[in-house]
Amino acid sequence: MFIKDYISKDFPCFSLTDSIESARSTLEDFGYTHIFIKKSHHFYGAIAKDFLDEQEGTLKDLEHQIERFAILEDHNIMDSIRLFYTFNANVIPVINKNEKYVGYIGYEDIFQVLSRYPLFSESGAILTIETPVRKYSMTEIANIIESNNSKFYGGFISFMSDEAIQVTIKISNENLASIDSTFDRYDYRIVEKYYSDEKSDLFKDRFGFFQKFIEI
Repeated sequence: MFIKDYISKDFPCFSLTDSIESARSTLEDFGYTHIFIKKSHHFYGAIAKDFLDEQEGTLKDLEHQIERFAILEDHNIMDSIRLFYTFNANVIPVINKNEKYVGYIGYEDIFQVLSRYPLFSESGAILTIETPVRKYSMTEIANIIESNNSKFYGGFISFMSDEAIQVTIKISNENLASIDSTFDRYDYRIVEKYYSDEKSDLFKDRFGFFQKFIEI
């Protein structure tokens, strides 16, 4: 799951001397949210599409709108998720350790990689449970599920405060009533639950989980 295994190289990195019109035309062709800028052969930053609309001149005129974000090619693809969310981007520039632009990774690339994992691909039940911070234990949560002869596909912290933690989990559909009762007995509060074993709901499950990853 290293970034370098998913890099695409067909999206150019512009120079400040390039025209705004050429950059805007390229964005229209690709459908991305940002263009990338290099300066003195090193990656310099990105400019959002909104700043290119109805503008003329060169990209130098928009230098004050440059945002500095990129990901190193030897990082894990999970490291890119916060960048997509923080910069409201559907494309992230990839650089090497010398800060040279080597390509990009798109939102779709991440979605396709994650959707192959059981957390997203398996049909099952989605639960969000809440517990006091002092009691939080992912090991205990997994044990509760597996002790009721259900499969634990994975989970993540979807909310955290000084007092409480909410954990969203994906499990198989076996013995759901028993799992609910066991969580209640161990003082876990079920905040949300979605039970379905229909194959037609798989895409909905995947997209919902991916959105939650983006938001944290």
